[in-house]
Amino acid sequence: MHEEPHGPNAASLPAWSPTPPSSLAAARQAPPVWLTDVERIVGASFVLSQLPDRWVYSRDRSPYALFQARNARIPATLPSAIACPGSVTELAALLEFTRANGIPVIPFGGGSGVLGGALPIGNELIVDLKRLNRIIALDAVDATVVVQAGMNGGQFEAELNASGYTCGHLPQSLHMSTVGGWAACRGAGQNSTRYGKIEDMVLGLEVVMPDGRLLRIRPSSCHGGGPDLAGLFLGAEGTLGIITELTLRIWQLPEARHGLVAAFPNLQAGLDALRFMMQRELRPAVARLYDEVESLHRTQAQAPFDTHPILAIFEFSGINELAMLERKLAIDIIDHRCGGLIAGSDLYDEWLANRFGSLSTTWQARDHYVDTMEIVAGWSALPGLYDDIRHAVRALSPDFYFGAHWSHVYPEGACQYMTVRLPPRPEDEALHLLRSAWNQAQDICLAAGGSIAHHHGIGLFRGTCFRRELGATGRRLLKDLKSLVDPGNLLVPGKLGLGIEDETTP
Repeated sequence: MHEEPHGPNAASLPAWSPTPPSSLAAARQAPPVWLTDVERIVGASFVLSQLPDRWVYSRDRSPYALFQARNARIPATLPSAIACPGSVTELAALLEFTRANGIPVIPFGGGSGVLGGALPIGNELIVDLKRLNRIIALDAVDATVVVQAGMNGGQFEAELNASGYTCGHLPQSLHMSTVGGWAACRGAGQNSTRYGKIEDMVLGLEVVMPDGRLLRIRPSSCHGGGPDLAGLFLGAEGTLGIITELTLRIWQLPEARHGLVAAFPNLQAGLDALRFMMQRELRPAVARLYDEVESLHRTQAQAPFDTHPILAIFEFSGINELAMLERKLAIDIIDHRCGGLIAGSDLYDEWLANRFGSLSTTWQARDHYVDTMEIVAGWSALPGLYDDIRHAVRALSPDFYFGAHWSHVYPEGACQYMTVRLPPRPEDEALHLLRSAWNQAQDICLAAGGSIAHHHGIGLFRGTCFRRELGATGRRLLKDLKSLVDPGNLLVPGKLGLGIEDETTP
């Protein structure tokens, strides 16, 4: 008989709950009895159990966690402790111990996730991987790199650059995320239109399974037989095993980078331009199209955006002659096929200089409520999807800011990245409105045949809708797999929709 995973689950934390189920006062309990055993495995100096440390590790970058933290509240529960293994051997021994003793575990990279994937919802033990933080080998002939999962993304890219290479994966969170976190959540960088998402770069993996066994998936440019085992762990957010090492493709630093700024008369013309470029096999390193709301914020309706209000920013890079040719072909599409105009490069230069900054923190500091949603759909569905979601969100409250851009582009479709924002108001009202906006957007996306996630992952807050996208058979397959490799449901319990027991959802 199939055994359902048990342990803490998403029901422990109602989505967007304005009243977290624990407080700092309630958290001053005695250290767990097993803490000395954890200290024996990783070293006493690498185990954190004091209240300030546990507070720091009690949240990720999810808006809900930020809303709570700015009011000095715990988003869910405090972790029981934080362990920082310094080797794969220590991590394997730690997971063997936690499994034998029924201790739930959450792996922690940079804590940059935005959907609650790293939130402790049942006083879990946090396992911080940032001591596994170095490049092991770089092969200039094969153009590959072997890197430990806990290495900071910005440091990783800087070391590659010093050797004349780039990973090609440049998320906005580059300097606050880890390489292993990218893979665990199927991350996407700002150059994904050329280089692909992180799963397109992974050639091999090393994973510590929930019982401490080590799984090595040998690196290869392609695998011709059997299921893709690496694919089981890419996007699994640590629920099936902890990634400790990755072998990735790398590229030579581009010889040249050529920016291009365009103005379109309407959104459809801009979407058409992106589609034509991808279907004609151009390879822009950057392709960003903004709706009229987000365009106005950047252009202030200056010429030519006073008559062509839709902004697009492109970059073509690589060998200079090839990049210049692609830029020329893009201009032909913009000008002759889509009625666009070419603008000056100032907006490209400004975007490039600020590409890793976060605008939401400014609004958060002023007590606004900000969130983002990224979905995926085909070109034929995107215009209607954008209109339907925008109207649905705005109908919830006239105070809602809604803006969107498209920045991960494919021959068959694109990622639509949406920002919603509310001005200061009572917290319970704001959280209710945000949850309603999420529900509306996801319902509309699924009805249109889209996917509810492109690169932020599933975490805690997308679990129910993710199960709807999987369907009954997909849900059962994922649960069976989880039960097989982690029968105690101890590794990241309650996330990825695995803590939701209702099987009636169609």
